[in-house]
Amino acid sequence: MTPVKAALLSFAMLAAITLWGVGIYAADASSGHAVVDGYGVTTALNR
Repeated sequence: MTPVKAALLSFAMLAAITLWGVGIYAADASSGHAVVDGYGVTTALNR
């Protein structure tokens, strides 16, 4: 893989991860329910 292709792939992956995070945040913010992380961290912090 050439350095240019690697850089483009890295940029595309970071952009996808960012958009995924924004989408999850927007969905959670619009629905008005508490975020569940699956590990109990959020529950432990809210007590």
